Amino acid sequence: MEKVETLRRTDPAGDTARLAEFAAGLRYEDIPAPVLERARNTMCDTVGAIVFGYGLPWSQMIVDYALAYGRGGPSRILGPGGPAVQPPMAALANGALAHAFELDGATKPSAGVHPSATILPAILAIAQERNLSGRDLMTAFVAGTEVVVRVGRATRRTNEARGFHAPGTSGPFGAAVAVGRLLGFDAAKMTNAIGIAGSLSSGLVQFSRSKTGGMVKRLHFGRASEGGVLAASLADRGFTGPHNVLEGQLGFLNAFCNSPDVSQLTRGLGEDYLVMSIYMKRYACHGQAQIPLQALEDLRTEHRFTADDVESIVVLGSEDLVDRHDLRNPPDPMLAQYSVPFSVAVSFFRDPRDPRSFDHSAIADPRIKALIERIRLGHEDAEKYGSKAVSVTVTLKDGRVLSRRLSSFKGTPEAPPTREDVREKFMLLTRDCPSAKMTEIFDRLQGVERETSFDWLAF
Repeated sequence: MEKVETLRRTDPAGDTARLAEFAAGLRYEDIPAPVLERARNTMCDTVGAIVFGYGLPWSQMIVDYALAYGRGGPSRILGPGGPAVQPPMAALANGALAHAFELDGATKPSAGVHPSATILPAILAIAQERNLSGRDLMTAFVAGTEVVVRVGRATRRTNEARGFHAPGTSGPFGAAVAVGRLLGFDAAKMTNAIGIAGSLSSGLVQFSRSKTGGMVKRLHFGRASEGGVLAASLADRGFTGPHNVLEGQLGFLNAFCNSPDVSQLTRGLGEDYLVMSIYMKRYACHGQAQIPLQALEDLRTEHRFTADDVESIVVLGSEDLVDRHDLRNPPDPMLAQYSVPFSVAVSFFRDPRDPRSFDHSAIADPRIKALIERIRLGHEDAEKYGSKAVSVTVTLKDGRVLSRRLSSFKGTPEAPPTREDVREKFMLLTRDCPSAKMTEIFDRLQGVERETSFDWLAF
């Protein structure tokens, strides 16, 4: 990949400090109304994902760990009967639960980060501990998101090219900033919090190559949230970290990435709110499958065909789509969600919006297995159609050839979800909980700025 020539500069009082100054100085009154609306919807979406994730076996392992080492705290793990634990353990558990079933949103264009799943658990844990308000929470969420998306963009996703998982490596920065803003840090403390967070980055994508150990992907999000709590809590006590941890010669971008773009760290800072780049997933699977499933849904709505009518399906997309997501025989639900062929095949027999569709019975379903054999992935012509374009071509047994090319799906910034879209997904994810309680929680989250504490956010 071609390197950007200006990337390797070192500025001891540069980009990290500017980000810290912005985050420390951000006021609720500064934030535009559309940004606040997107933040509210994102919070609701993430809480729904956490509640659904609570009951999953791999989630319960983390909940059990959090309870064993954090019992008796003021911060809730969000799920039916979820225990109260110490804030770092709540951040760890809720962060892992938020990504427990590929339900949380990311950003478009992709920055390799999942802001809400790594930030919201951290600030909820601290807000519940210290009885902080909804306005405080919203301001902290926006501050953390503005930083972490810029960090993600600066990596140019080349941290993942080296084998690091982007949400786990970039996520601690956003969580640390958000917690710092919640605690009222000045620029100096915020700079230290960011500096400490740089030593808490972790997470590898080997699970996608080995096709084993998919549970660990969920842990990366929890560790990012927990790391943010740790970094900010130490900075609050006077602990220090390097003041140029992002752009420094041996800092995060140069250590973790092949060819970062440092200019992205502060581009449009305070003017272009990158909260607006967050999208809400429409389907209960990896982001790489969202556009193919949208294209296929459009084609099936228009032409009314079933799996029995299909001769073949060809999905053309990015190099990453083919390299990491062409899993033909996933061994468990986690890797099934990571598989584009599996997700496409599931959509013919089950509702792909419902995470319950991606269970062990789906993996064993002979109809799904048979259809996967007729699905092929390949590279789209990025130079001609753009790097984000995905095309789906369905050849039917009657000779018809149906195609659809898209670069977005419903829920992305180009077609953002409405409040009702968010409510529909929230109620689907939480349908095993009492409906009246879920409706109350959704409505209170939508009016979160009116809240004076978060002791009510328990299940």
